[in-house]
Amino acid sequence: MKDNFSAQSTQYAQFRPGYPEELYHFLFVHCEGFDRAWDCATGNGQMAAALSERFKEVDATDISENQLKQAVLRPNIHYRLERAEEPSFPDHALDLITVGQAAHWFDLERFYPAVRRILKPDGVLALIGYNLLTVNENIDKVINHFYHQTLAGCWDPERDLVEQAYQTIPFPFQELPLPVMASIYHWTVDDLLGYLGTWSAVQHYVNKFGQTPLNGAFVQQLKSVWPEDIVHTVRFPIFGRVGKMQ
Repeated sequence: MKDNFSAQSTQYAQFRPGYPEELYHFLFVHCEGFDRAWDCATGNGQMAAALSERFKEVDATDISENQLKQAVLRPNIHYRLERAEEPSFPDHALDLITVGQAAHWFDLERFYPAVRRILKPDGVLALIGYNLLTVNENIDKVINHFYHQTLAGCWDPERDLVEQAYQTIPFPFQELPLPVMASIYHWTVDDLLGYLGTWSAVQHYVNKFGQTPLNGAFVQQLKSVWPEDIVHTVRFPIFGRVGKMQ
C-alpha cells in the first residue's frame, strides 16, 4: 500500500470530501450486528466518525502517522498505525469493514484473505470511492484539462481503478449493488483550490518539476469562470463494491 498523502495531511483533513448519509444508511441496512467495525485506511477519520454513531466500537487504521494526527476523536474510535494487508484483529471479529477512496492502493491478493479471516460470516465489506467532481460545463472544462493534460504522467497507475469505478478489480464476495448517489457540497473557488491541493498527482508534479501546478496562470484561468464571490454546487459521484462473505 502506498502512502501518497502524509505530506499534505493538513489540507487533506480540511478539504477532502466525505460521504453522503444515504451511503451509511445502505451499509447499515445490510449489517447484521453493530458491535465492531473497522475503517481501513481511515485517513483523517471521516468515515470512522460516521461509523461511531452506530457501532459500539470502531477501529480505524492507516499507514500515515501524519494523517492519524489529524483524525476526528471520539470515545469509541480506536486509531492505530497498521497496514491494510496485515490487520491485527482476532478471527471473525468484525461486523463491517469500510475502505474509503483507498482500496486501489492495496495489495488485494493479501487484503482479501485477511478480510475473510476477520469478518464475521454475516459481515459486510465496503470498498467505496468517489470520482472526479463536476460543477458546470465551463468549470468542468478547466478541471478536466488540469486533470488530464497538466497532470498527465503524474497520476499513479492505480488511479485507473478509480476512473473505472472499481469495476475492473476482483471482488470475490456476494455483491450488494450500490445505488446511484453523490456527495454534494457548496464551495467557493478557494475551497476547490484547497481540494485540488490534496491530489496525489499535484504532489507528484511538485516533486517532479519543483513547482506547483496550482500556479498563477491556472488560478487566473479558473477564476475567470468561477469568480471569488460565487458559491457553486459541487458534486462527487460515489461508487463502490459492497458485499458479504460467499
